[in-house]
Amino acid sequence: MSRPVVLVVVVLLSSGCATRASYHRLRTDVATLRGEVTELRQAEESGAREAARAADEVRALQARLAELSAAQTTATTEVATLRTRLEAAEAEVREARAGATAAPAPAAPPVASTPTPERPRAKAARPASVEQTYQAALATFRAREYGQAVLDFLDFAAKHPGHPLAANAQYWIGEAYYVQRDYRQAMSEFQKVIDMAPRSPKVPDALLKMGLCYRGLRDESRARQTWDRVAKDYPKSEAALKARSFLRVKPAAARR
Repeated sequence: MSRPVVLVVVVLLSSGCATRASYHRLRTDVATLRGEVTELRQAEESGAREAARAADEVRALQARLAELSAAQTTATTEVATLRTRLEAAEAEVREARAGATAAPAPAAPPVASTPTPERPRAKAARPASVEQTYQAALATFRAREYGQAVLDFLDFAAKHPGHPLAANAQYWIGEAYYVQRDYRQAMSEFQKVIDMAPRSPKVPDALLKMGLCYRGLRDESRARQTWDRVAKDYPKSEAALKARSFLRVKPAAARR
C-alpha cells in the first residue's frame, strides 16, 4: 500500500472517532438540559404553591383583622354605654340626696302642762311621696327586676304626668328594654321621653341611647345621624360629649 493511501485511511478513521465522540457528548448535554428544565419546572410549581398558600394566609389575616376591628368597636361602644349608665345612676343618687335635703324637718312635739287631745297626723307632702315612689321604682331597676321596674315606672308616669321626674321614669323604661337587648322597644320608649317632655334634661340622654339602639340593630348610618343631632342640638350636655366620642370611632366596615 502506498503512502498516500495510508494517510487517507488514517484521516477517515480519525474523523469517524471524532463524530462518535461529539454525538455522545451531545446526548450527555441534552440529558443534562432536560434535567435542569425538569428541576426548573418543579421549582416553578413549588413557588406557585407557596404563593397561593401565602395569599390564603394574607386573606385569613385580613379577615381576622376585620373581626378584631369590629370587636374593638363593639367593646368601645359597650364601655361608653356602661359609663353612661353609671353616670346616670350617679345623677339619680344626687337627685335623691338633694330631695332628701330639701324635705321639711319634722315639727317638734308641742310642750304642754296638760295633756291635749291627739291631733290627726298630717299627710306627707306630695313631693316627698312622689320622690319616694320614684326611688322605689329605681331600686327595683337596679335590682335587675326589669319587668317589675317597667310596671312601677309606668304607674309613676301615669299618676304624676306633670312631675319633673316623669321624664326620668320614662327614660328608665327605655333603659330596662335596652339592657335586655330589645332595641326596637327601647327606641320607642326613648322617643316617648322626647314627645312627653321635649325640654327635659333627659332628652339628650334619650337621643344618645336611641343611637345605641340603632347600632344594636346594625343601622350605623342612623346611629351616627342621631349622635350628630345630640352634638349639634345639645352641645353643652354630657350626652353630647359621649355622642362626639362615638362619632370619632369609625365603623369596622369603613376601616377594611
